[in-house]
Amino acid sequence: MITINGLTVNYTKDKNVINSLNCVFQANAIHGIVGLNGSGKTTLFNAIFGLKKATHGSVLYNDQPLTKKDTSFLPSENFFYFNITGNEYLSLFVNPTFDTMQWNKLFNLPLNGIIDNYSTGMKKKLALLGIIKQDKSIILLDEPFSGLDIEMCRILRLIILKLKANGKTFIVSSHIMETLTNMCDYIHYLQDGIIKRSVAKDGFISLEQEIFSLKDHEITMKINSLL
Repeated sequence: MITINGLTVNYTKDKNVINSLNCVFQANAIHGIVGLNGSGKTTLFNAIFGLKKATHGSVLYNDQPLTKKDTSFLPSENFFYFNITGNEYLSLFVNPTFDTMQWNKLFNLPLNGIIDNYSTGMKKKLALLGIIKQDKSIILLDEPFSGLDIEMCRILRLIILKLKANGKTFIVSSHIMETLTNMCDYIHYLQDGIIKRSVAKDGFISLEQEIFSLKDHEITMKINSLL
């Protein structure tokens, strides 16, 4: 179980991006994080993984501080060293049981090619392949479906479900609600730097209505005023 207690993160002293956030993520489950732009999703992921130091609060895994030993993180924007191949990138992660050739039958990447020449979608697939190879207990995925085609989105969903069945815990964000509702066990609504609401599957529809109904009304009013 991952427990976040009073997590506060800021970039300037006068404004918190994450504001005394409390949340519990059950183990061996897929947790979705939803929120509008600017709600703090990426900052929350960076703080959980330790890329951004929290001002206050803690992130615990089974009552001990969460460390990178237990966690892998796919950021929304991927970074690769220049002038290396896909195979050279994957060699950075040591896992003697990982069969790169067999896994790449799903990802269909030119692993002997230079990453600089990959498309955006290919780079996302390579980053995901590296995450899988790390074989960590907790996997953080910030917008993992962005840049992937329809077929790869389906493949990734099936991979996540299978890894969860094998004991992994996922925290996933997406700007497309449907990619979370058809996969997650829980969804957590992040607004103004705090978790406003956490729901299991039977609450997904009401949460989606809560998030978008008021916004739809506001947007419709603005459109009507322009036309």
